[in-house]
Amino acid sequence: MKYLNLFIMLLVAKFSFAQDSIQKKSNCYTLHAQETTVSQYRSKFNAMYTGSHSQKPEAEWATTITSTIFAGLKLWPNAQVFINPEIAGGHGLSSAFGIAAFTNGEAFRVGNPDPTIYIARAFFRQLIPLSKEKEWQDDGENKIAQYIPSKYFSFTMGKVSIADYFDDNTYSHNPRTQFLCWGLMSNGAWDYPANTRGYTPSAIIEFVSKKIEVRYGLSMMPNTANGNIMDNKIEKANANSFELKYKYTVNNKIGKISAIAFYNTALMGSYKAQNIIITTDTLHPGFYVKDYSIVASRQYGRSKYGFGINIEQQISENIGLFARASYNDGKNETWCFTEIDRAASVGSSIKGTKWKRKNDAIGVAYCLSGLSNEHANYLANGGLGFILGDGKLNYANEHLFESFYSASFLNGKLTPSFVYQFVINPAYNKDRGPISVFSVRMHLTI
Repeated sequence: MKYLNLFIMLLVAKFSFAQDSIQKKSNCYTLHAQETTVSQYRSKFNAMYTGSHSQKPEAEWATTITSTIFAGLKLWPNAQVFINPEIAGGHGLSSAFGIAAFTNGEAFRVGNPDPTIYIARAFFRQLIPLSKEKEWQDDGENKIAQYIPSKYFSFTMGKVSIADYFDDNTYSHNPRTQFLCWGLMSNGAWDYPANTRGYTPSAIIEFVSKKIEVRYGLSMMPNTANGNIMDNKIEKANANSFELKYKYTVNNKIGKISAIAFYNTALMGSYKAQNIIITTDTLHPGFYVKDYSIVASRQYGRSKYGFGINIEQQISENIGLFARASYNDGKNETWCFTEIDRAASVGSSIKGTKWKRKNDAIGVAYCLSGLSNEHANYLANGGLGFILGDGKLNYANEHLFESFYSASFLNGKLTPSFVYQFVINPAYNKDRGPISVFSVRMHLTI
């Protein structure tokens, strides 16, 4: 009997090892794709006046679509290269104007809604092990199935989304499946470096361990606010991002807290400058027209700095909480992300285990956005930013409430979502709104 038990134990051990070997087989490449469609409806709302960069008060429909291929190849141990061709089309409500924490994280501030193909990411990544201990990394978007060191130093160079590396949050970071608005997918006051579509050439160094993560990124900046062409004068136009993250557990519940700091410099204008542009009046020869625009004060040497904090805490196996807060000096022109100088957000994500839909999720969140005095005065005087401009301004903080239900089908490959957002004081203006936005989102992965 003793030998029979021993034989059974050895057989079980061998079977378990074989199963683990099958499940943990490393790959030399990865290939995935995603498609996300977001259709939004905004009902009619009250507005005492409307500017060229406002949400239009009439009822409106808008749809965006993005499709991405995620391809990667292992070059040698701990070294990979990735490329992500992408196609995007459509537009946000009122061309993504008039709400600082805009309601669709898949919407770009571009004038042409026609589908456009471009290379979203193309980068090289090298890990340098700092310990012999390894952990398994599942195959996924820009991840190759393999064992990676549990403690390592890494170097990444190429065209990336800087938000892939900084300001991550388990419960609120991916607008394709989680909260949809700009003020919830990242720290709102972090003017993170990016072109119009959210990508930029960067060099990123990271130290990662089980408890601590430290990373620094140096990125190129656009040659104009919200531009798609990067400024080649890197010594005069660059972005510096720094993050420190601490990972911990409380009663076996995972938590993370991170602090981010940034310093950007580019051909920015100043909100405090006179900002008068004098041009020839084409209708009346010999006369001139004065326009009020921050473009008048653009010069190299201007900068924007700020910092933020990002917290997530698992409450139970099915419930997680998150909070963010951020600040930037708000003296010079917003250049990349959105016109927010002060921000705070809080929310919760709940899995559907209680109603036997463990891969479904419900999310409820709130974000507050604010401006510096200089920025608010510029808009009040009729100035335009690349997101905002009602022609005048009766200032108040912008408030956005969001809730969503995300369902999961086909083992998580198909994820439809229903989203509702309520915006008070859109574009920081008490004379407009409130606004209700209803969204249907469809996310497909292969």
